[in-house]
Amino acid sequence: MTVTPWLATVVWDGTFDSSIIDSLYQPQNLTIGTTVFAIGKYTRFIKGFLETAEKHFLVGYKVNYYIFTDKPDEVPSVALGMQRNLSVITVRLDVMTVTPWLAPVIWDGTFDSSIIDSLYQPQNLTIGTTVFAIGKYTRFIKGFLETAEKHFLVGYKVNYYIFTDKPDEVPSVALGMQRNLSVITVSKFFRWQEISMRRMERILNTIEERLLKEVDYLYCLDVDMLFHNHWGAEVLSTLVAAVHPGYYKNPREVFPYERRPASQAYVPLDQGDFYYAGAMIGGLIENVRALTRTCHQAILIDKQNDIEAAWQEESHLNKYFLQHKPTKLLSPEYLWDDTKPKPPEIHFIRFSTVLKNYAEVRENV
Repeated sequence: MTVTPWLATVVWDGTFDSSIIDSLYQPQNLTIGTTVFAIGKYTRFIKGFLETAEKHFLVGYKVNYYIFTDKPDEVPSVALGMQRNLSVITVRLDVMTVTPWLAPVIWDGTFDSSIIDSLYQPQNLTIGTTVFAIGKYTRFIKGFLETAEKHFLVGYKVNYYIFTDKPDEVPSVALGMQRNLSVITVSKFFRWQEISMRRMERILNTIEERLLKEVDYLYCLDVDMLFHNHWGAEVLSTLVAAVHPGYYKNPREVFPYERRPASQAYVPLDQGDFYYAGAMIGGLIENVRALTRTCHQAILIDKQNDIEAAWQEESHLNKYFLQHKPTKLLSPEYLWDDTKPKPPEIHFIRFSTVLKNYAEVRENV
């Protein structure tokens, strides 16, 4: 059979003329990617695969080989022809790297920064970053900005938006090229829980007033944090959530979801995928707009019913992500709690909380 019932070609020797086919495809300057997985002892087959591919596989065309392996040090050096390239992508077997709905979970060793930058840098993107520094939290701005300038999306255009009730206390920090800072003055509330709940409203209003015109992506972070290692374009996606460092090993039955059915943030015991941290949300600006709008509306309904969700906006955020699955998850590398010892699966702590006395900095606990 040389043609299927649905008229697809079945390729056999004698059914094609290579010179005619090459005359059609070679002028198109195509690049063909080839993925292979070499896990465990299967690394022994890489050398033979590549050497024979270089003799017979799409010779005369641009080819990129992508080797997925848990043992990158065992990938052999093989001479490749002109316009033939090899990328080694490390596969992690000790952690979950893909969710049940096929969203990637980003850990060290699951991405190649050079490939990601080659995709995103030509897009001339601007990434917005919001942080709230209310009351005594202004003391954390300097450390946040200084470490962000070393590690956060270096090489990209970044706009920082600092929401504060004390604009005079925002320190002067040297920013790199195409990195800008805006200070947005907001009123102070008497309870830190109220500050938390009103954050969604303020971000939403700012998105609609100006950010839709100023940024392509928006990442909403906590200010009482420090960057320690690379945090790059691997975090960019349509809708991004961070797995909470305190619950990433726990079953959902113990997640601190809001369990009261009367609340808009209610999550039944038999539902839930991960417990997400409120200290990081992000994604395309339109998607963050939709998230903040939905959560703000839910918080208002709860307030009218005299209900405050267990963990304020974080509870509503978890309900949102249950109904609107994030397209990318950041592992606890990207949001760590320094009161916990670093486990072996975390190779690098990229962003973590500043140790502090909450009773002192929150003023109104």
